Amino acid sequence: MSKTGQPREGVNVVATNRRASFDYELLDRYEAGVVLTGGEIKSIRQGKIDLRDAFVKIRNGEAWLIGAWIPPYAYSTGFARQGALADERRERKLLLKKKEIAELALSSTRRGFTIIPTRAYLKRGLLKVEIALARGKKLYDKRQAIAKRESERALREL
Repeated sequence: MSKTGQPREGVNVVATNRRASFDYELLDRYEAGVVLTGGEIKSIRQGKIDLRDAFVKIRNGEAWLIGAWIPPYAYSTGFARQGALADERRERKLLLKKKEIAELALSSTRRGFTIIPTRAYLKRGLLKVEIALARGKKLYDKRQAIAKRESERALREL
């Protein structure tokens, strides 16, 4: 990723989690590889991936992507379409350095923090997921904001 947050040349973005920036304040970002099985990568190349309900959990020193929707490739045969391997929302292991996992584990244990995927992209033929340490935004009363805007508008008109 470049410093502006836009993907570099030669990177094909296949999915973004636009809702993440609305619901969370995104802090530190990391790039992680994803362990896939069978025809999942072919399905991803077709753009069939959804990160909306996904999050990352650290367990036993490993990072796991939970809730991401990746269907099996429609034309795959054999073991890839049977049983547990065909589960579209199965947990997938993320490939990160031990130091990065330790940082994320420590940060995510604090109250109000979570780890969410923000973008999935293909880089040199491999699936990479950008994950971010995030803090939930406070919800505000929209009626108050509307009333404030209307009162300011009324004052300017006078």
